[in-house]
Amino acid sequence: MPISENSVKIKSIKPIAVSLPMKKPVIMAAETVARADNVLVRVESDSGFVGWGEAASAPTMTGETKASMMAAVAYIAQTLLGYAADDFAKITAAMDAVMYGNTGAKAAIEIALHDLVARAAGQPLHALFGAKRRNRIPLLAVIGSTDEAADLREAQERWAAGYRAFKIKVGLAGPEADAVRTQALCRMLKAHTEECLVSADANQGFGVEEALRYVTALGDCGLDFFEQPVHAHDLAGMARVAAAGCLPIGADEGIHSLDDIERHHARSAAAGVSLKAIKLGGLRAISEACRLCDRLGMKVNISCKTGESSVASTAALHVAAAVPALAWGLTLTSHGLAEDVAVDPLRIDGGHAVVPDGPGLGVEVDEQRLRRRQQEFSARKVA
Repeated sequence: MPISENSVKIKSIKPIAVSLPMKKPVIMAAETVARADNVLVRVESDSGFVGWGEAASAPTMTGETKASMMAAVAYIAQTLLGYAADDFAKITAAMDAVMYGNTGAKAAIEIALHDLVARAAGQPLHALFGAKRRNRIPLLAVIGSTDEAADLREAQERWAAGYRAFKIKVGLAGPEADAVRTQALCRMLKAHTEECLVSADANQGFGVEEALRYVTALGDCGLDFFEQPVHAHDLAGMARVAAAGCLPIGADEGIHSLDDIERHHARSAAAGVSLKAIKLGGLRAISEACRLCDRLGMKVNISCKTGESSVASTAALHVAAAVPALAWGLTLTSHGLAEDVAVDPLRIDGGHAVVPDGPGLGVEVDEQRLRRRQQEFSARKVA
């Protein structure tokens, strides 16, 4: 049922493709992100309220490109016009009925609807998910290159700026070389305080034997968890790496549904998960996944895809404020952009983000700037 009896109705849903410059390329095992290719979604109600959503194209993670998300949003929009914007269960069911998959496109629509509904109600978006459990949330600083000295300098700069959680990108060189770099970073960061969270993320960059060599070479260096060491669908391989030592293993690319979480848990393939709106289809699915992880005793990291602007990043921040636990931290990516789409981009202060309490996301989109970065796609019929 809708949240309120006086529900706002969906009048229009418009996808907008953008290409945003990064401050510097982000290097991962499977890709290097030099520009952020995203789709913004603008939803307007019959009463004039506007909400914004966003999803990054992630063809290796969700199978979606900017062009496919533009087509998917336009196709789904035809079904949703006239729906009560706050009937999230009905809208999710309708989107799934009319189009399989396309979780990034669906997430962008769903985020925009949450922004719209919260703005219409005059309350912050996190209020739609229950009581706010945390207000100032520490963020993970992503460190990634094959240059140990450069990584150490960047980690030290981030530490000095107030960051107390770090993610080291590995799978970039051989497992032994990555282990040496990881050990050096752990030694430096853990020397400050044991309360610093340090993880490594291979982004599926290792085979099972390579991942085992990496874990063995690490020894007891203080790494807190190791994310997605092998291919997303290789649960047997994940379980082998998890059984090789006392280092907790996290799953990211392998988690696209609640069933995926339960399978990883049942196979002892992961001690925790990284949750992204574009993988699960929106914020409600993230919230539900967090509750499932809490029941299963699994750790949670909530994350944005590399290059998502203040729209998607603030949406992740809002849901992170209300979930039961966030032991493996929050990864926002808007601060990696050289130009954001927000009038006032999400502020990172001392390695932390403060949850906005204004209506909706608490982010205003600069539509003039958005038009400068907009890319045109001709409409295509989806059969």
